[in-house]
Amino acid sequence: MSGQLFDDAPATPASLGPGVAADRSRPSTVPAGMPLAARLRPRNLDEYVGQLDALGPGKPLRAMLDQGELRSLLLWGPPGVGKTSLATVIAAHVDASWTELSAVTAGVKDVRRIVDEGRGRLELRGRRTVLFVDEIHRFNKSQQDALLPGVEAGWVTLIGATTENPFFELNPPLLSRCQLVRLQTLTDEDLRVLLQRAVADPERGFGGRVALADDAVAHLVHVGDGDARAALTALEIAAAAAGVTRPGSDGPSAELSLADVADAMQRFRYDKASDHHYDIVSAFIKSLRGSDPDAAVYWLLRMLEGGEDPRFVARRMVIFASEDVGLADRQALPLAVAAFDALDKVGLPEARYALTHAAIALAVAPKSNSVTRAIGAGLEAVRRHGNAAVPPHLRDAHYRGARTLGHGVGYDYPHDHPSGFAPGQRYLPDELGGSRLYEPSRHGHEAAVADRVASLRQQARGRPADSDTRPGDEPT
Repeated sequence: MSGQLFDDAPATPASLGPGVAADRSRPSTVPAGMPLAARLRPRNLDEYVGQLDALGPGKPLRAMLDQGELRSLLLWGPPGVGKTSLATVIAAHVDASWTELSAVTAGVKDVRRIVDEGRGRLELRGRRTVLFVDEIHRFNKSQQDALLPGVEAGWVTLIGATTENPFFELNPPLLSRCQLVRLQTLTDEDLRVLLQRAVADPERGFGGRVALADDAVAHLVHVGDGDARAALTALEIAAAAAGVTRPGSDGPSAELSLADVADAMQRFRYDKASDHHYDIVSAFIKSLRGSDPDAAVYWLLRMLEGGEDPRFVARRMVIFASEDVGLADRQALPLAVAAFDALDKVGLPEARYALTHAAIALAVAPKSNSVTRAIGAGLEAVRRHGNAAVPPHLRDAHYRGARTLGHGVGYDYPHDHPSGFAPGQRYLPDELGGSRLYEPSRHGHEAAVADRVASLRQQARGRPADSDTRPGDEPT
C-alpha cells in the first residue's frame, strides 16, 4: 500500500471534470504549494491506508467495488480518517464522473442542477456520476429532499461525508437509500505507514530529505490520535521550520527530533472549529466544577497553547463564576472579571498568570448552583404567569393622577423602618405569592446568606426574626 486518506482537503480543479476519475491512478505533477496531506491522498484503492473493517478483503463494500458496482454511500467518521479520499478513489475505481458540493455553500438549485447533469450524462453517454457532498449533515430538509429523485433513479450516486450521527441528522428517506459505512480513527500502525510514506515518496513526499527520530515518530503517532491530517500537517510544519518546504528529492535536508515535532504539533493539534474544541472546553469547565485545580490548569494551558482565543476562555470563567460558584464565594465573579480585564490590558503571554490565577481560584472555591436554579425557577414562573399584573402598591405613583388609580397606595417605604426592612410587604404578583425562586445552599459564604434570607422571609410573613423555625422549614 501507499498513499493517504483525508476527509476534507479540497479537490483539485481537474478532479471536477468528466473522465478525470480514470486518470487518478496515474502520477501527475504536484501543484506548487499543495499541502503535504493533500499531496499524499491516495490515487486508487490499493493506496488507501486503514479501514480494513470496511475495505478489507472479502468485505461487502470492497467486493461490490471490485465488481464495478456502486450504490449511494454515507461515510461516517471523525476528522482525518479518509472520508473524502475514499470517495475520490471509489469514483476512480468504478470509472465514474466526479462532482462535489459543499453542504455549507450549496443550495437546492445547485443540487437539482447536478442531478439533471447526472441524468443527462447517464442517458446520453452511459456514464455514472458520483456526487460527493461534504458535511452532508449540514443539508437542511429541502436540500436533502432535492437529492431523493436523483438517488432513487440512479441518475447520481451519492457519497456523503459526515462527522455527525446520520441517524440524527439525515432524513429517513435519504438514509434508507444509502449504505452506511462507519470509518474508525486510524491505528498507530496506519499513522506510521503514512509518516514513512511522507518522508520517502520521491514525488509527493520529501524524497528521503527528511529523517525522523524514533521518538519523533512516536510523538507524532501518539498526539495525532488517529487523525492522519493532524500528524502529517505537524510533520510538514516541522520540516518547513527546518528549511524543507517543497516535495521531491532535490533540495535541503533535515533531521527532525522529538522537540521539533512537538513544537509543530502543539501549534496545530488544537482545532477550534471541531468537536475537539468543545471537548477540551467541556473538560476545563468540568474540572473547575469538580474542584480539581491541577486538571483546570492543564486544560486551560492546553487551550492557550493550542491557539484558542483567550477571550473565549475568560468569558467562560466569568460565566462559571456565577453559574457554579455564585454566592458560595462572593469574590469569584469579581476575580473572574478582573482576569478578563487583565487579559485586555496586558495580553498574552503575560495574561496567562491572571487567567491561571482565576482558574485555580474558581476550582478551589466552594460551589453553589443556586443562581442557576433561581434562573430556571424564575423563567418557569415567567412562562406560566408572564402577564401577571403588577400589584397596585408597587406601581409607579410619580405622575399626576396615579394616586387616584390606586398606584402606590399602601406601599411601605423600607427606609422608614429602623431595620431598613418593611415586614409583611409583598413584592411578587398575587399569582406567585409565597413562591421561592432562590434557595441558597450552605456552602462557603452562602451559609450566611441562607441565614439572612431565612430571617427576611420570616419577617416578610410578619413573624419575628428570632423564630425557632429553621431555614427550609417554612411553608411555600
